[in-house]
This record gives sequence, C-alpha cells and structure tokens, in this order.
Amino acid sequence: MPYQSNELLCGHFRDNNIDLSHIDAQLQLVAPASPNLPLYREMMLTVLRMAHDDADRWSAKITAQALRELDQSFRALQRYKGRRKVTVFGSARTPLQHPMYAIARELGATLARSDLMVITGAGGGIMAAAHEGAGSDHSLGFNITLPFEQYANATVDGTDKLLPFHFFFIRKLFFVKEADALVLCPGGFGTLDEALEVLTLIQTGKSPLVPVVLLDSPDGTFWRDCLAFIRNQLEENRYILPGDLKLVRLVHTADEAVEEINQFYRNYHSSRWLKSQFVIRMQHALSAAALQDIRKTFADLCMNGEFEQQPDSSAEHETADYGHLTRLSFAFTGRDQGRLRELVNFINVPENWLT
Repeated sequence: MPYQSNELLCGHFRDNNIDLSHIDAQLQLVAPASPNLPLYREMMLTVLRMAHDDADRWSAKITAQALRELDQSFRALQRYKGRRKVTVFGSARTPLQHPMYAIARELGATLARSDLMVITGAGGGIMAAAHEGAGSDHSLGFNITLPFEQYANATVDGTDKLLPFHFFFIRKLFFVKEADALVLCPGGFGTLDEALEVLTLIQTGKSPLVPVVLLDSPDGTFWRDCLAFIRNQLEENRYILPGDLKLVRLVHTADEAVEEINQFYRNYHSSRWLKSQFVIRMQHALSAAALQDIRKTFADLCMNGEFEQQPDSSAEHETADYGHLTRLSFAFTGRDQGRLRELVNFINVPENWLT
C-alpha cells in the first residue's frame, strides 16, 4: 500500500468513527512547545492504523523493536551531539601483526588528537585497532547482537560507549547518520557492502555530503584494484557519472586520512534543504570575487536563478546552534554530487574567504 499522509490517515479514522482528540491532548501535555508535534502525531496515527488493520504479529514485533531501538540510540547519542565523529569500516579478521592494524591504530590516535570521535562496529581487527588508538573517551561502538556468542573489543566492552543493535539496518543507519566522515580500510563482503551503500546514499542525495576516505597501506592494492574496476566497468559503461569518483579519495597514511577530513570542514560546516533551495552553511563568508567565480564556474549545479550568500539564517527559522553561520543557497539540481564536492573544495580555499 502506498504511503498515506497525515490527512488521509485522519480521514480513515473518521470514517471508522475513531476519536483522535485524546492524541492531540496527550501530545500537548507531554511536549507543549515542541516543533515536532506534527511528526509525533503522525507516528501515533501510523501505529493506530497498524493496530486497526492488525495484519500479523511479526509486523507488530518488528515495528515495536525498531521504535525501541531508535529511541534508545537517540537517547544514548544525545550527549555526543555537536562532536564530530568518523565511522571507520574494515575487516574484523585483520591480525595484530598486519600492517593495516598499525595504520588503523594510528588513524584512531590521529582522529582523537583532532578531537574527532571514532565509531566502529566494536569488533576486532581494524575496529579494535582504531578504538585502541583513539582510546575510550573518543570511541563509540555500534555492536550487533547475534544468536551466538559475540564480544566487543576491549576499548568499549563493558562501557557506556557501547550501543547494542538488534537490527542490522538500524545499525547501518546510525553508522551513516552519526558520521561526519567515513574511513574505509580493506575488508570483506561487509566492508564492500558498507562502502557501496555509503557511496550510493551520497550519490543519490539520500545522505549528506561527507568525506569518504579509502585507506590502504603504502604498498596495498585493495582499493587501487577496486577503483580500477569501478573506472573500467562502471564509469566507462556510463553506469555512474564521471564526477562520482570525486566523492572518494584514496590515501595511504593515517595523517593523509585525517587531513582530508579536516580540510573538508575548513570552511564548510553542513548543509540542508529549505524547500527547493539547497543551503550550505559556512564558517567564513566568501569574497565578492569568489561568489562571482562560483556563479560562473558552477552554474551547471543550478536549476534556475543563481548562488546567493546570506550572513545568517534570519530568513530560515534555523535552530540557534547554526543561526550565526553564513549561508550559500541555490536551486540545486541534486543530480551531480561529485560537482557539489568540487564546490565544497572551492569554498574551503582560504583565498576565497572574505577578509
């Protein structure tokens, strides 16, 4: 059945003589000033619709477990809101003596020195190495509960930095949702699955643009060969846009990986959609010359109109946390995220900032 809007759900309940007034009263009592009241109301209407249909117990159990898991994870991660985080993927089977183990451990330590938290799946191998380097204060582990015995690595095991997940899909959601950057080390099917899913989400605009770093040892060929396949088979056959590969960068040291992440946020802060406008939040305003250069060089990103710069979010009703940041807004086509990455690179050049 296709998605039904709040209005259609209300009409459905009215047709069945179901009184919904108590829902609004309870919501007003619990969260009277919340701007999210319409969203909470829609959630409750959806649950009521499921209860009315009462299709099967399995569907109800999945929904209940998913809601509990989402709520618990949101609560646990609330205290880290505002801290930049980097999700590190890689094989759980990487042995201690492997060169990538030492590189992943140095990656964790270098990220921690930049005050970046390290998120992993909390397992062994690359995950254990990255957490070992970062230390407990800069680590978060998103573990998966399995029917057989499962252990978290020593850095996060038994701490409040370990979040257990029942569903893989919710765990994967938080890997991406919480990440201000992603670093992918060599690994197996799981690592490749995560790499391609992340790139798909960014390529299609379903996930915000963040740095995606492929990290391999100096003489490693894992990601080099993967990229060669993508170029020869996907790009050459036009299955992806030529600019899509600009969404990733291959590096061979921990320092290079962290520098790529820090460079991405040198001026760029974050982005959002505001109706038909795509808004880039910046820490520094662009000079008049840089703005003119953008209007000329990146005109292909606009559906209509041109790039506009605003000193703050007074016209957006933005939250106080981001209200002071300068805005660059335009009617983005949403199609070529590789070109968008080139625009971000441009606004990160200090010579383009207003002095």
